[in-house]
Amino acid sequence: MTKDHILSEIKRTAVANGDKALGWRVFFQETGIKECDWKGKFWARWSDAVLQAGYSPNEMSSAYEEDYLIEKLVPLIRKYGRFPVIAELRLETRLDQTLPNDKTFSERLGSKSERALKVISYCRVRDGLEDVIAICEAIPEAKTIAAESDIPGEVVIGFVYLMKAGKFYKIGRSNAAGRRERELQIQLPEAAKHVHVIRTDDPVGIEAYWHNRFAAKRVRKDAEWFDLDSSDIAAFRRRKFM
Repeated sequence: MTKDHILSEIKRTAVANGDKALGWRVFFQETGIKECDWKGKFWARWSDAVLQAGYSPNEMSSAYEEDYLIEKLVPLIRKYGRFPVIAELRLETRLDQTLPNDKTFSERLGSKSERALKVISYCRVRDGLEDVIAICEAIPEAKTIAAESDIPGEVVIGFVYLMKAGKFYKIGRSNAAGRRERELQIQLPEAAKHVHVIRTDDPVGIEAYWHNRFAAKRVRKDAEWFDLDSSDIAAFRRRKFM
């Protein structure tokens, strides 16, 4: 596999996609060129390859990214009867080329307890995943926080998240009431990293609370991007459920 061939395929598929470069997963599905064919060999990031091909890096939906990862993680949790360890994830990536590398799960979904909470939220609005919920709730911190949402008549329908891209932070929300968690419409850069998530039965109200609290630190007027300091981040991370 040569660098020139990959660049030519980026250009070819971009033309077929309305002159927009594909994300690397769709690119793999269209061309059969795996992540390991280019990552660490020709480019460190997919956006670098896209730029060299003459296109602007494609933005990805944070909700889609998390949803995609959880979809991949759920069958592995079932297979191992627990969260797979790093060595097991590496083994699975060798068996399934569509799986991201082991670091992607922690970078996008957070710590083990945060990953468990997101899997619980994902599973609760879908049928037939009670066994996965039970495995995730066995993780001490996840069990404690999940229990807070089990008050009769209360249904956790989403979350408010904090992401970082460059030096700035984004506060957004996702509603997950009875459908896939792809309703998060705001696009985030590929380099954006998950910082923390707050589970809530009022994502609109809780998002507004944090937007108002940090209003003086907005990067642009009416934007969801903020220039936060360490004390702001600590305040957000103290909240697990609101």
